[in-house]
Amino acid sequence: MEHPENSSEYAGLQVNSGVEQPSIVNPYLKRGRFRRHELSVGEMVEGILKGDVTILSQAVTLIESVNPDHQARAQEVINKCLPYSGNSIRIGISGVPGAGKSTSIDEFGMHVLKEKGGKLAVLAIDPSSERTKGSILGDKTRMEKLAQHPSSFIRPSPSAGSLGGVARKTRETIILCEAAGFDKIFVETVGVGQSETACHSMVDFFLLIQVAGTGDELQGIKRGIMEISDGIVINKCDGDNVDRCQMAATNFRNALHFFPMPDSGWSPKVLCYSGFYGTGVKEIFDMIYEYMDFVKANGYFAYRRNEQAKYWMYESINEHLRLNFYNNPAIQAQLGTAETSVLAGQKTSFVAAQDLLDEYFSLLKK
Repeated sequence: MEHPENSSEYAGLQVNSGVEQPSIVNPYLKRGRFRRHELSVGEMVEGILKGDVTILSQAVTLIESVNPDHQARAQEVINKCLPYSGNSIRIGISGVPGAGKSTSIDEFGMHVLKEKGGKLAVLAIDPSSERTKGSILGDKTRMEKLAQHPSSFIRPSPSAGSLGGVARKTRETIILCEAAGFDKIFVETVGVGQSETACHSMVDFFLLIQVAGTGDELQGIKRGIMEISDGIVINKCDGDNVDRCQMAATNFRNALHFFPMPDSGWSPKVLCYSGFYGTGVKEIFDMIYEYMDFVKANGYFAYRRNEQAKYWMYESINEHLRLNFYNNPAIQAQLGTAETSVLAGQKTSFVAAQDLLDEYFSLLKK
């Protein structure tokens, strides 16, 4: 850069050109030096079977990825782990937001590890934002005791737009956790309503956590999540809230009489407890293990596992068809035109969708 101050007419004044600034990138840095070694399918399966939670976490991340290459590798891992799965007790835990699900799981987990031993995996599903698509994944912060326990594994996952209170890949994650030696699986759903019941299709016992003051007998009679619960527990039964919790439990017991007998033949029970103080937890797990003995004796346990496997086969078909449709290049090219036609009022949403489907099916015949 030329400096006019260096001209001869400005005697005694000179501006130095300065020191050349070095590159912001370290020239001695070897690219790829810090790149993580990518595990093969065989190495990943071997690590999972040894109970390596780091490799297990990487495999779960692979399952949750939407990358087609990752999905192909994830399916290989799942297929190789499948023969080592199915030997756990799966417990689904659901309830309205603020019912104390995460705090209760902390107490439940510590109790069952102390009384029964073994290993516990907690799959906590956190809701994803409809605007930013992000998720806080903060459920683990309420599980302070379990987070430090050497026999526990806590995996928060985003719901990623999935309905039913669980993530789309939760069932595959259960298979990997079982292969890693976890004989107790807790699936914590997002705060759900009456009709979001997909968690029921992947667990052996469905526990519904309620709090006092959520409704009267009429609210309890309404179909949906109440109807599929194998057990109902009223949280925050402590201090001045004991009487209200006992009244709520009475209302729920009365409501359950209006429901038909479940296929399992088990009559759901209603119990009160305090997740904060840890009181009443023993009675809840006595109920859960009593249920497990009951359904294993009458054959319903094996029947339900088979029905769940069949259900998820059809769900997988639906999922793959949906992904194949949206990843089809011809459909991707026409989606924008279809949207424009709908927004301009030239076509209804149903006609535009039918045209895209007709085009997709015609491509399949070629």
